[in-house]
Amino acid sequence: MKFQEIIGQEAIVEHLQRAIDGDRVSHAYILVGERSAGKEFIANVFAKALQCEDYKDGEPCCKCHSCGQADSGNQPDIIKLQHEKPNTIGVDDVRKLIGDVAVKPYSSKWKVYIVNEAEKMTVQAQNALLKTLEEPPAYVVILLLATNLETLLPTIQSRCVILNMKPVKDDLVKEYLMKEIQVPEYKAEVCAAFARGNLGRAKALASSEEFDNIKTDAVGLLKHIRDMEISEIVASIKKISEYQFDINDYLDILSVWYRDVLLFKATNDVNHLIFRDEIQYIMKTSDESSYEGIETILDALEKAKARLKANVNFDLTMELLLLAIKEN
Repeated sequence: MKFQEIIGQEAIVEHLQRAIDGDRVSHAYILVGERSAGKEFIANVFAKALQCEDYKDGEPCCKCHSCGQADSGNQPDIIKLQHEKPNTIGVDDVRKLIGDVAVKPYSSKWKVYIVNEAEKMTVQAQNALLKTLEEPPAYVVILLLATNLETLLPTIQSRCVILNMKPVKDDLVKEYLMKEIQVPEYKAEVCAAFARGNLGRAKALASSEEFDNIKTDAVGLLKHIRDMEISEIVASIKKISEYQFDINDYLDILSVWYRDVLLFKATNDVNHLIFRDEIQYIMKTSDESSYEGIETILDALEKAKARLKANVNFDLTMELLLLAIKEN
């Protein structure tokens, strides 16, 4: 694990390297980013670099005893908070961390605590952590990893350095998938488009056979939906509901298809399309749909996501969406 392996987060990497180089390491950081975006990897590299016995030129040496321990997950002064309940980090979980803080480092200059999914901390747990953040021992560094900053109390936020992850550019994601995972160019481009700047999500999609099947089914539906009867649309909804996947992945496929349609309608250019291998159907849909109709469909897709997030009935939500697609 090295800083140079962190893709597309140059500002965060530079900040952390400067902090180590200038001996200005803060006692608490909040790293904010989407699930699977790479927060834990960044935290692990930073922790490893802090404990490295021969850190130089902005990188851990990856050769010393401490680096070997960090890479194997056995560095005694890098502590990851464990919590008993999967969806909650309670006050008792945090008190275990607080109790350990008073013990000096075993073999290093620092004791680094990594709290993944920090947004799961209850208010009581956050308040318990607050005293440690206010008066930390000189050797303590606490890394809070969160998907949503607003779930953390303002008093917690004010005592931490906040580092916001940015979406990774599609071309960097594509390059990574092709180079590191040996994904063909077309598939890498598709996965990069659907990942929306989330490298971890792109890697998962690239290696998912189910995603390929879902994409094929979704595109098949879009090709023929204008000619389908209501009973056929209902049958399609039933099939969608049987998939074991995040419904947002399916809706993203539909969104990317109609963004392609809109782009082709406006530019008549194939080169920047994600589904350019389906150009005949993209052209056909473009000819049959008005600009207003495509915008209506894209709006309907966003409404469907919001409804499903609010636990509106799945079948009803999807029926309204597919009818909007059929009619526009």
